[in-house]
Amino acid sequence: MSTATMSPPTSSSVASIVIITEKAVGEMNRVLTEKKLPESTVLRIGVAGGGCSGFSYSLGFDDKCDEMNDVVTNQHGMRVAVDRKSAMFLEGTVIDFYDGIERRGFTFENPNAKKSCGCGSSFSV
Repeated sequence: MSTATMSPPTSSSVASIVIITEKAVGEMNRVLTEKKLPESTVLRIGVAGGGCSGFSYSLGFDDKCDEMNDVVTNQHGMRVAVDRKSAMFLEGTVIDFYDGIERRGFTFENPNAKKSCGCGSSFSV
């Protein structure tokens, strides 16, 4: 019988946790430039309790990351940090940017979500 333990994700495996499309990174870079944030800024992605379905997505900029508590990678030239607690809820999530007539914003395609709210900003597992 094997007693293998599961180790936390490493920096090189964050791409398998969260995938950010080039279009989404383009929009994030536009915001970074508009707000004149420093080059050391990272995109922080996470999950918080709340929202109409139980959990809500968190997406924002941070001036620091902790390599011990965050899974950090570079996607399309942007540094991305996912805290290790959120990583288990976000595994395989694709973040894109939608710019249509009826709405505009970031979308989350999360294969772990059993149910999502109508606006797509909260989910349950």
